[in-house]
Amino acid sequence: MAEKNERAIKVVAENRKARFNYAIEDTIEAGIALTGTEVKSIRNGKTTIAESYADSKDGEIWLINANIPEYLQANRFNHEPKRPRKLLLHKKQINKLMGAVDREGMTLIPLKLYFNERGRAKLLLAVAKGKKLHDKRESEKKRDWSREKGRLLRARG
Repeated sequence: MAEKNERAIKVVAENRKARFNYAIEDTIEAGIALTGTEVKSIRNGKTTIAESYADSKDGEIWLINANIPEYLQANRFNHEPKRPRKLLLHKKQINKLMGAVDREGMTLIPLKLYFNERGRAKLLLAVAKGKKLHDKRESEKKRDWSREKGRLLRARG
């Protein structure tokens, strides 16, 4: 018997500064409504979500300011690179996210854009609160100390 060829999760874009700039409370996986040329362009791997965020509008959650460049082979049927994209979530999830943003002053930040095992484009969305400057300094000190501690333990034996 031959085993099926299983696909691994393929991370396309990652927001690496998000964990430094925000204190992440909760994460949720959301689908994205994309056109065909957007999917092909994402598969090429030139997508950036570093300066993007999610916002609620008319009872729906939208991904704003994510840059998916135009697909070069799709002449006149191409998409707009920075258009708002609808996130696919259940109504209960949308209400939970909108409540956190409205009541607690949280922000919706995309952490990763990836293709799951089934080949569907997914977005890992975080409910986060912005860090102050002293919080950022503290997290940087912790990171430096953990690196130094690792070096000392390796040198020690």
